[in-house]
Amino acid sequence: MTSAAPQSYWRIVWRQLSRKPLAMVGLALIGLLGLVAIGADFLASDLPIAMRFSGRTYLLPNVTRPATLIAYDNQRLLGEFRAGDWALFPPVPFGPTQHPRIVKPPPAPPDNVHWLGTDDRGRDVLARLIHGSRVSLSVGFVAVGIYVTIGMLLGAAAGYLGGAIDVTISRAVEIVLTFPTLFLILAIMGMLEHTSIFAVMLVIGLTSWTGVARLVRGEVLKLRDQDFVVAARALGLSSSRIIVRHLLPNALGPVLVSATFGVAGAVLIEAALSFLGFGTPPPTASWGEILNQAQENEMKWWLTVFPGLAIFVTVTAYNLLGEGVRDAIDPRLRRR
Repeated sequence: MTSAAPQSYWRIVWRQLSRKPLAMVGLALIGLLGLVAIGADFLASDLPIAMRFSGRTYLLPNVTRPATLIAYDNQRLLGEFRAGDWALFPPVPFGPTQHPRIVKPPPAPPDNVHWLGTDDRGRDVLARLIHGSRVSLSVGFVAVGIYVTIGMLLGAAAGYLGGAIDVTISRAVEIVLTFPTLFLILAIMGMLEHTSIFAVMLVIGLTSWTGVARLVRGEVLKLRDQDFVVAARALGLSSSRIIVRHLLPNALGPVLVSATFGVAGAVLIEAALSFLGFGTPPPTASWGEILNQAQENEMKWWLTVFPGLAIFVTVTAYNLLGEGVRDAIDPRLRRR
């Protein structure tokens, strides 16, 4: 009999992960949230996906925003349609910043027009939740990408080079860790003259790298005396090449777990900043900004329940996936 071909490390990790139902549920929810964020303009928009109006055909006006339609929204288009005009409307025919013509004073509870109600400016809550997913997930991924890159490079340099470099980086980590992350972010955001989604990403990324740096330093300390690293040094490879080509790829497993949990943390931080008024500036749709409106309108339950549920589902999904990846990477917890 021929023995089975050896499987790659990541194939083994995927097989172990696929055996964990809760992790797969988390992965499915993350995939769904990603699709919602990518297709937000096709799910909720104040202009149709395609239409023929006044003798002219428009394809994807919800994305291209032609100048000839700048004064129109879905409701006004419907009122001015003539024979031969047609339109393919998105499921939610309202934009995230649109102030629709409504009879009820805002904020209005859910009804058959605004399925999740309107906020204090009459904007559709469901449309803002859909477009808010784009903000939350982009902040999560970009911020985590920034601090994972910083943490991996600094941690690898400290663990492999040692000496004064290790001492300097370790002391810098300890200094940053003395400040509570949220208060440090709030202090930095408060000093900025203008806030933007890019500022939120950058500040979160520049203040959250310490955990990854310590994790990678520990992994590199275990790896730097292994035979493959000694062989690379004997071949005359530079320290930077050894770190990038040999050490960092072998330290990716624990970093991937940290990054998965980090996205959940970044989503929470962004929501907290927007709730406190330091996040993405209005009128950009944000889950935390809707919660901020709920604070000012205490009896409007829909402004609390729906964005709170969106944050809860997102954070739970990433935590479930993170726990599954952690168990799949740990050889002591693998099932054959």
